[in-house]
Amino acid sequence: MSKKNKEEKDFLEEEVITKEQETSNKEEEKDVDPLVALQSDFDKEKDRNLRLFAEFENFKKRTTKEKIDLYKTASEGLMTAILPVLDDFDRALLEIEKSEVAGHLEGIVLINNKLREALKAKGLNIVETEQGEVFNADIHEAITQIPAPSDDLKGKIVDVVEKGYVLGDKIIRFPKVVIGQ
Repeated sequence: MSKKNKEEKDFLEEEVITKEQETSNKEEEKDVDPLVALQSDFDKEKDRNLRLFAEFENFKKRTTKEKIDLYKTASEGLMTAILPVLDDFDRALLEIEKSEVAGHLEGIVLINNKLREALKAKGLNIVETEQGEVFNADIHEAITQIPAPSDDLKGKIVDVVEKGYVLGDKIIRFPKVVIGQ
């Protein structure tokens, strides 16, 4: 047998094998029940739609949460601008208490209380910080350290220099404190 004849024979054998495979594949396809095929396609589409629906629901929840967070802190700029005014009220109250003019004190206290209640209604609260409390870097800002007046104040707050404020759940100004070392 010549080389050319051998190649032709191999080619024909491969072609016959390929045709047999195609025929068996077609027979297998014919053996598959169309109802089962349709059910399989239906299940795939149902799963895809359920996943798409779940993804859309998650998107709605996430955007709703972001909107609520935005509304809660939308007034943060205004609140931050008002904080120095609150500090000035505190200083004014301390100075007026030292003087002996009671009429002035009563008016300032009324204005101060109204302003603080209005801001509290909008979500602004004071971060409660007291002398002797343990220093926490997550909620306090240490501006300096001094030698502790007593051993029980080491690592604790010795003095509160400036009050801190929280708007909703977000701290907009950390309380500035002096800690003992």
